[in-house]
Amino acid sequence: MKKRQICALLLSAVMVATSLSGCGGKGDSSSTTSNNTQQSSNSETGTSTGSGDTANENQEVIELTFFSADGTQDDPWTDPVALAITEKTGVKLKTTYPIGGNDESEAVALMIAEQKYPDIIFAKGSANNLIEAGAMMDMSDLIDEYGPNIKKLYGEEYDKLRESADDPAIYQLSAYVVGGEKFKDCGSAQIQWDALKAKDYKLPDTLEELETMIKDYIASSPKTEDGLDRIGITLSTSDWHWMITLGNPAGAIADGAPDNGQWLIDENNQAIYKFRSDKEREYFRWMCRMYNEGILDPEFATQTNDDYIAKIASGRVVCLFDKDWNYQDGEKVLKADGKLGATYAGLPLTMDKDTKCPNLMYQGLTTGTGVGISSTCADPVKAIKFIDFLCSDEGQVLNKWGIEDVNYFVDESGHRYRTDEEIEMSQNDKDYSKNTGVGFHNYPFPSYGDGILDPTGSTYTTTSKTSVIAEYNEEEKAACEKWGVELLVDMFPQASEFEIPPYPPLWALAKPMEFDEIANQLDEVSWSALIKCVTGSEADFDSNYDSMLKELENTGMAEAEQMLTEIIAEKVALTANN
Repeated sequence: MKKRQICALLLSAVMVATSLSGCGGKGDSSSTTSNNTQQSSNSETGTSTGSGDTANENQEVIELTFFSADGTQDDPWTDPVALAITEKTGVKLKTTYPIGGNDESEAVALMIAEQKYPDIIFAKGSANNLIEAGAMMDMSDLIDEYGPNIKKLYGEEYDKLRESADDPAIYQLSAYVVGGEKFKDCGSAQIQWDALKAKDYKLPDTLEELETMIKDYIASSPKTEDGLDRIGITLSTSDWHWMITLGNPAGAIADGAPDNGQWLIDENNQAIYKFRSDKEREYFRWMCRMYNEGILDPEFATQTNDDYIAKIASGRVVCLFDKDWNYQDGEKVLKADGKLGATYAGLPLTMDKDTKCPNLMYQGLTTGTGVGISSTCADPVKAIKFIDFLCSDEGQVLNKWGIEDVNYFVDESGHRYRTDEEIEMSQNDKDYSKNTGVGFHNYPFPSYGDGILDPTGSTYTTTSKTSVIAEYNEEEKAACEKWGVELLVDMFPQASEFEIPPYPPLWALAKPMEFDEIANQLDEVSWSALIKCVTGSEADFDSNYDSMLKELENTGMAEAEQMLTEIIAEKVALTANN
């Protein structure tokens, strides 16, 4: 650990020493930003005058290479927002992605083998491999010198970016939002509005109540208006989606656990591989019964994700266990066809009334997955100034709102707003973001969360309480009126009801290669074994589940739990020291 730290620091020092020809203004690094209560405002801080606020007329534009592990669409850097960013920073990005939509591990392994790295890297789960190889710079000194807006954005959570108490380097800036509030959420499960209305908007408190709602709706309305047979529940499990629709919901619904991937963390910060939870066993027993009763789609284990989305788009599927970012393409078709009753209401569903849905819980800053500067970066100063601009008030507004007087306007009070036409395009045009640049370059760079105010009193993001309410469709408005609430999420357990963990969300945390090897094997076992448990007979469920647990034990589950517990202890110590 110490050796890695020293090497990284030396690399950083060399790069900085050869690149100090540029100079950016310094701002107040102590400016107020979002905090752990998610209620902060920056309205009194003013705008930091860092690199992003420096005039860039007549400066030479340089191209920095950028690897994004999560890229799905080519980015030619020609949209209006990209061009405006280049005008402000003198930087354009040449972005590459994992070939063929594969995960990032092969691309990162090749980088390390050839010792050829892009200037800026978002490596996602493979970041630790790059850090161990000495391929990522410690950005601490660069941020101290050129990153006032970075410091302002992270505020009190800045030190959480450090690798560990033993290695206080900052190799990555979180790819996920800092603070903010959740004004909308898809819940732990989703039900068609028509099915919910059939029960007079009574939210199901348990799996059994959800089951009754599904069955009663299918019994009363067995076919869609297009004559298609209804499907009670479907899942997408043909690839990594199994974790999203089969694995992750079990933790929230059965254990009331926040998203830590395939792991539960007990009150003593001990890691537990989630599928050995007794409550999750009962959740999957229920899934098995739904399958055998024909409520769970008999094709769920063999269909592709495209098949899954097509079924949602047809209006056939009554209930989902998914995230809105995954099923939204199907839901957009329903909205375009005017079939709002077949779109989905998010449910704060848990297995029993004593368990609270954790979806609005703030888990603290998500670290371990983010953007970093490579040790071979052509111009580290230019790179950090580029990122600092994106973190500035101006950069945040540009990225998230777009071009003033084109994508948004400013009213007499100085507050930003979008026209109804712009809002409609942003919601219904699947190419809106790519064509306009609005939101297209935001992820995986640092970002304020929803609800946080800039010095004008406007929110940094286009999502606010007011905007969410204004954008509700007729189904959503009717539900709010029925429930007597302003927001749909007012029906959920609120963030204030949960304590913030002393460690970051574990799904994003970069972990040692030896841990990942075991964890990946555990997930491979669970993927096939859980499908077998669900699709097998009810009589065979316990034997199938016991067989899975035995195989998990033989795969190194106890060893992985111990390793992750030690990693958590390091993060807890880092939090305690800062």
